[in-house]
Amino acid sequence: MHILLIHQAFVTVKEAGGTRHAELAHWLIQKGHQVTVITSPVSYLTGENQPDIQKKPIDRIDGIDVYYCYTSGGLHKGFFPRVMSFFSFMFSSIKTAKKVQNIDIVWGTSPNLFQAFAAWVIAKQQKKKFLLEIRDLWPDFAVGMGVLKNRFLIQASLWLEKFLYAHADRIIVNSPGFIPHIQKISGKTALLVPNGADPDLFVSTDGGFSFRREHQLEEKFVVMYTGAHGPANDLFTVLKAAELLRGDDRIRIVLVGSGKEKDLLIKRKEEKGLNNVLFVPPVPKEKIADVIAAADAGLAVLKAIPLFTTTYPNKVFDFMAAGKPVLCQIDGVIRDLVEQYDVGLFVTPGDPQALKEAILLLADSPEDCKRMGQNGIRTIREHFSRKKIAEDFERILSDLLI
Repeated sequence: MHILLIHQAFVTVKEAGGTRHAELAHWLIQKGHQVTVITSPVSYLTGENQPDIQKKPIDRIDGIDVYYCYTSGGLHKGFFPRVMSFFSFMFSSIKTAKKVQNIDIVWGTSPNLFQAFAAWVIAKQQKKKFLLEIRDLWPDFAVGMGVLKNRFLIQASLWLEKFLYAHADRIIVNSPGFIPHIQKISGKTALLVPNGADPDLFVSTDGGFSFRREHQLEEKFVVMYTGAHGPANDLFTVLKAAELLRGDDRIRIVLVGSGKEKDLLIKRKEEKGLNNVLFVPPVPKEKIADVIAAADAGLAVLKAIPLFTTTYPNKVFDFMAAGKPVLCQIDGVIRDLVEQYDVGLFVTPGDPQALKEAILLLADSPEDCKRMGQNGIRTIREHFSRKKIAEDFERILSDLLI
């Protein structure tokens, strides 16, 4: 079986960011299938061109054939440059797909809707099955965040969303929270291929000792966030909690990653004199184990808007796989998971005082931290290992070709 994935923000384990697709592709290749990816040479995390990639339009990474196609810059430079980036990738990916032969399934993923539409066009042109994956509810998330305000664009995006649901041969989602929305709009039942983690990627070589020593974190209780530093991630609330914790020298908050708001966050830290906050550049997934191992607790946080109650953030599963208790400042289905499997604490979204109190509770409860961490590892191995999820995904793909 040959699967073609159209994904502007595809990330391998050698890079920082969400590696769901690279890990699923790895397991499919292990089972004898072929996976080809068409992606962008522009880093979705930083919005910057990657010169080494631009010089090499075709690559083979861990058995995956990767094609890089033209994408305009300006991903993080405002709404219209961002939309132009999406459109340029959409058109160039359709053109690039003509180079890929003997495809069985075209896999489109959203966000954003434009790359998913490109996948539908390619599937139509090559008379192949179209698999639609929903990882966030667009355009609803963009509207809820205030990113998409133009009435015409909202209506056009809603039309495109319905179109893709109607024309997909199969729909999958990475969170159970999306299934009712898709059922309501399209009458179709989406299949769950949840986020998860590969436990082997979170085995540390030194238990985080080197990271702690490098950043003067010895004898500290370390709360760690890893991922995007963007408007949705509500890291200003985390800085407010750090301000409330300033008098407790035991606590350090480490923010690993990059994104649109990172410079503003660093400026706020400096203005407030928050010496208990440390910013660290993005770390490739294959090296993240030694970083997360330095944490005493992991932090998952999103803005307090209703739509985010439907999400299953990757970082929660990463922290679980690493054996770290999760401070979950996100309500909804991911809160349900954290509480069901006793892998962390729920914290009211948008509430810095609640986050402060939860951090102190864990700092004073080492046995609880240990129990939650062990529960996390067990839960990943039993229910959310990337291998198990990939096996279920393979069955969905095989059924699509019957």
